[in-house]
Amino acid sequence: MGKTTIDRLIINSPYEEPKFHWRYDRTTRTFDLAEGRRPAGYVVATPGSKAFDDPGIFVEIPLVNKIRPRVKAWREAGYPGVTSISKRLLEHWQDTEEFDRRRFFFCQLEAVETLIWLTEAPPTERVGIEIPGDGGEFLRQCCKMATGSGKTIVMAMVIAWHILNKVANPQDARFSKNVLVIAPGLTVKKRLEVLYPSAEGNYYETFDIVPSALLDKLRQGKVLVRNWHALSWESEEQIKKRKSVDKRGVKSDEAYTREVLGEMANARNILVINDEAHHAWRVNPEAVGKYKRQRDLKDSAAEATVWIGGLDRLHRTRGILKCYDFSATPFAPSGKRSGEETLFGWIVSDFGLNDAIESGLVKTPRVVIRDDAVPDAKTYKSRLYHIYNDPEVKDDLNRRAKPEEPLPDLVLNAYYLLGYDWRETWKAWRAAGLPTPPVMITVCNRTETAARVKHAFESHSIHIDELCDPERILHIDSKVLEQAESREEDVAPLEITNESEDEEENQQPVQRKLTKAEQAELLRRTVDTVGKVGQPGEQIQHVISVGMLSEGWDAKTVTHIMGLRAFTSQLLCEQVVGRGLRRTSYEINPETGLFDPEYVNIFGVPFTFLPHEGGEDGPPPPPTPKTPVEPDPAKAQYEIRWPNVVRIERVYQPVLKLDWSKVRPLELDASQIAQVAELAPILEGKPDVTQIDRIKLERLAREFRTQRIIFETARDVFDQMKHTWKGSRELLLAQLVRIVEEFINSNRISISPPLFYQDPLRRRLIITLNMSRVVQHIWAAIRQENTEQLIPVFDRDHPIRSTGEMRTWYTGKPCERTKKSHINVCVYDSTWEASDAFVLDESKAVSAWVKNDHLGFEILYVYRGVVKKYRPDFLIRLKSGDMLILETKGQDTEQDRVKRQYLEEWTQAVNAHGGFGRWHWAVAKHPGKIRDVLMQYEESRRRG
Repeated sequence: MGKTTIDRLIINSPYEEPKFHWRYDRTTRTFDLAEGRRPAGYVVATPGSKAFDDPGIFVEIPLVNKIRPRVKAWREAGYPGVTSISKRLLEHWQDTEEFDRRRFFFCQLEAVETLIWLTEAPPTERVGIEIPGDGGEFLRQCCKMATGSGKTIVMAMVIAWHILNKVANPQDARFSKNVLVIAPGLTVKKRLEVLYPSAEGNYYETFDIVPSALLDKLRQGKVLVRNWHALSWESEEQIKKRKSVDKRGVKSDEAYTREVLGEMANARNILVINDEAHHAWRVNPEAVGKYKRQRDLKDSAAEATVWIGGLDRLHRTRGILKCYDFSATPFAPSGKRSGEETLFGWIVSDFGLNDAIESGLVKTPRVVIRDDAVPDAKTYKSRLYHIYNDPEVKDDLNRRAKPEEPLPDLVLNAYYLLGYDWRETWKAWRAAGLPTPPVMITVCNRTETAARVKHAFESHSIHIDELCDPERILHIDSKVLEQAESREEDVAPLEITNESEDEEENQQPVQRKLTKAEQAELLRRTVDTVGKVGQPGEQIQHVISVGMLSEGWDAKTVTHIMGLRAFTSQLLCEQVVGRGLRRTSYEINPETGLFDPEYVNIFGVPFTFLPHEGGEDGPPPPPTPKTPVEPDPAKAQYEIRWPNVVRIERVYQPVLKLDWSKVRPLELDASQIAQVAELAPILEGKPDVTQIDRIKLERLAREFRTQRIIFETARDVFDQMKHTWKGSRELLLAQLVRIVEEFINSNRISISPPLFYQDPLRRRLIITLNMSRVVQHIWAAIRQENTEQLIPVFDRDHPIRSTGEMRTWYTGKPCERTKKSHINVCVYDSTWEASDAFVLDESKAVSAWVKNDHLGFEILYVYRGVVKKYRPDFLIRLKSGDMLILETKGQDTEQDRVKRQYLEEWTQAVNAHGGFGRWHWAVAKHPGKIRDVLMQYEESRRRG
């Protein structure tokens, strides 16, 4: 049974391949929830159709739909054909246990997997996959990803994949360790600086993209982020028009390359990444000549010529290994009809806006579909649906009106409705204590319209008083902003004052008028920081722009959008709406397993094919406020710092020994391991049980004699110790063989159920099948008894971390403001944590504390042969100045015990270093136990 409206758009987990999609039936005019993933593609309007509910025509992307199932099968088969580095990265990205931050979205993993598959999968798997070129000489591959789905993280994953593979195997021509990233403006360029491996807050560490042990290798590569304007050059015609005496000719390709690449000028086979790559299309002069709206195309074609032409010059001199394009809307003008675009032919993966909305990766849009006024006489649509096209509005907004001239009544009516809804949201945010207000965006057709909108609010002609504060209205002059966006280097605006000899004037400094360049820079900084606490754009409530807002604009506080311009294509609608769809919270609802919706309410943007929630019960509810979690500058005295240890090296005793009475037993559960499997042939889709065959592992036990088990176990322990062993490796191996033999033949291995496995043959089989656990157990025992010295090795670029470095994140979980923590609130995952936080704030033994949530404090440990990360619950600075690492744990599993062994080694190594004070660790095994722990250290302090 179809639905006339969609009650909930979010139907898929962001971390899994979509299982459903909303489908519109043009016959019944209803939506139904279709099983399966939406095919890759996009929707265009039905030719000649003006119907309100036109579902459009779906155009598939055949190449992506051919690649998708192959990548899925390759993933499920364990990524055959990839290098050891690629396998390690892919397994790391898939390991959900490792991430205390949000996991990687399915669309992010699929995008990077697709690029890896195209490079590393066996050639037989890629038969029939032909990727069209763009007419140039270097290969391009495009990932189509909706705004807000995390393209920058995927870029970081791609960069890490290339650099680490090239460093590991310099002869592998498939990879490059020199990466050039091109941005479409200064806003995006600044945002992409997180791709520098050594930058503060880089994504490789922030999002745990690279295992910490590989960070040093990653920094052996080079990453250069440039604005596309840096690719420009002067033509012969431009040089001839110069008025200066400098009449030097056009730069050679070599001189041009050295200027663009700078320190990377000697690199060869460069990997290029184009962000917002829809600007980078190869201009076809013939198509441009046919395009009717020359003015609209002129700037875009000039930019595309510089962008692609510059890459062509770099390719001629240094060689471009490959070019990866990232864009939410990878279209270029088709040259056919005004407003038409054609999709890039080299798109290899696709996760469009509809998919992102249904997975909850972006806010849920709500558009006006009905109201109680008389609808448009031709289309029966609400007049608020595409306000600009209304006969009473269009001519009025297209004239050179003065700012004080009133807006059309329909526009005022729309602002009253949208403004009232904004005010209700503003009240809800204030009641929740959020530090920044919700933001409304208005996108206008021309400068005069923007000025009229601004005047209408500032003069209180629209009686939504809270929205009329001139200090909180940002009017964007697109020409001034474009000037700022074109600057290759960022210049900080200065506070400029004139000193006067007059004493009274000295008491009141006079600020001189800013230059045009300074005005542009100040505007850019304000636009970039809308909704960000402590920044120039913190309290902006209404952004009024002419045309599009700059790409890379990542304000997450947008809740309302007003469109007052012509929308000639669905692409333009998607680009405008996309500016307001970034989420504030990425927390899964434990009951549904999905993201809870956050809403953006839209007037005037006729997005016919965008799925949107709708209903007849009045205006949509305001978005649920989220609490920002961040360092509080007013509580800097509670900052906590810790050493950033990447590994611990050990100096072993020259002669190894073990006291078997101190080695804890190793318990192996044979019932967890399959030893016999039955197979049967399939006849007409069903198993033929008359022809069952068995696979028995008893034959494996006969092959693995005790001596072979001993030697292979000793070899694996040797591989883990040899790098830090100072003496003879032959002596080390001989000693390990002796120790392993004693352990295998001892009574320190218990197998359950015991009676059945007293047989030596079965015992050998179980030990063989648990080899990694045996190795880990013996290695842990040797480390504990034979280590003479523990030496911490710190991260080279960030040897010390602190609470002040934590990036702001948002939560909908219960939380409470803190007294003695540098972080503004403590987020509670349980009532136990809430109780402990209260004790820490009130305890006289504590001078500062912080919950280890999103901080990045972690201790590497090995469990069952796999490297994992342990993140204790609290870091505490005691009154004595000592540091305490506190874990709260009700259960005590084998894995917990292993974690604490590594925690003990970490504290021993840091204390032996002596440069970070004295560290302790403790475990509170039940609620309230924390009081006893703190009391113990307080009494110790008093005793001196």
